[in-house]
Amino acid sequence: MASKSETPDTTQSELERLVGDLRNLLSSKDLDGIPEIKQLRQRLDEGVQSVRDATVRAAQDAAQQARDAARAADRYAHDEPWRVASAALAVGALVGFLLARR
Repeated sequence: MASKSETPDTTQSELERLVGDLRNLLSSKDLDGIPEIKQLRQRLDEGVQSVRDATVRAAQDAAQQARDAARAADRYAHDEPWRVASAALAVGALVGFLLARR
């Protein structure tokens, strides 16, 4: 299981390294005499492509959700500027109060 501190780039590079290791193992000349190896290589390639496609779709969905949330926040800020300014003032006052107590 990936830790929270791992980035998608780190996870992707680790997955690519694992796939590379598996491909190197399966491409060994010693294994060419085993008929199941060709099927295993094909399934591995199909699985990797499937994971890549799913990852790209998930990243695109996440980016779209982030854009939608940003648009909603922007609309709200333009529709209710005094509420946003009041909330920012309240948060700033609270942070100032907490820092002053230190």
